[in-house]
Amino acid sequence: MTPILGIIASSGTPRTFSVDYLVVAGGGGGGLWVNSTYSSGGGGAGGLRCTVTSTGGGGSLESALSISKNTNISITVGAGGSGATAAAIGTNGSNSIFSTVTSTGGGTGAYKDAAGNVFNANSGGSGGGGGEGAATGGAGTTNQGKAGGTAATSEYTTDGGGGGGGANAVGGNGTTSVGGAGGAGVATSITGTSVTYGGGGGGARYAAAAGAGGSGGGGAGGSNTSGVAGTANLGGGGGSGSNVAVGGNGGSGIVILRYLTADATITIGAGLTGSTATSGSYKVTTITAGTGNVSWA
Repeated sequence: MTPILGIIASSGTPRTFSVDYLVVAGGGGGGLWVNSTYSSGGGGAGGLRCTVTSTGGGGSLESALSISKNTNISITVGAGGSGATAAAIGTNGSNSIFSTVTSTGGGTGAYKDAAGNVFNANSGGSGGGGGEGAATGGAGTTNQGKAGGTAATSEYTTDGGGGGGGANAVGGNGTTSVGGAGGAGVATSITGTSVTYGGGGGGARYAAAAGAGGSGGGGAGGSNTSGVAGTANLGGGGGSGSNVAVGGNGGSGIVILRYLTADATITIGAGLTGSTATSGSYKVTTITAGTGNVSWA
């Protein structure tokens, strides 16, 4: 019988094999209202795409990739966005990439500068939360994350900013009593242990209760203080700040790869920071920073 070339090596091991993945982008930076009597929106979580347990945005699980051996596969781990300051608006998180799979960075929260200029919350993997004068939260990306929450419609010291969207839930709406909580993230067991990723940042409220960060690394909003940064390698959004403080930075993303131990051995290339562990019959490679290539033999 003629062998099927390119599918089975002479040793009997497959030349192509299946790789499950979790790809989480960097979270967006939290917003800021420079005027002490206003509040702002939390940063949105980084977009999340996953083939194990559950994925972002309430979508269906992603499909594992078929990978060829001895081929360079590109990976980028997205950095978190910067939180807003008195001099500059915050920024969206950066995208994370594994081969053909891209997760979109989270959106930054709403911002108002010292001159009174208002900037809307940005869309992203998950959207940033709204603030006074720009109450509507940013949109999330389909099958990656959810929208940011809206700010309270009243004015001055009773305004609560909207929470940033999470990978699994819309950010909470601000009220006259409290800033909106960041949206919840997504739990996956790709490593063999359940971990939650992609929580949104909390909305700020001046001189009263600010919004909590969403589960999965979202930073809490500030109450007359700076917002809390999102957690590194969870893709959480930064919490928003108030009263000439700063917005919290977004948390960096992560790329996790799972494949059968019997199928292949990975090499992590220059420019990437990562490690490989064993979970049952699988190898699990976790890439926590950088841009570069991996390959399998």
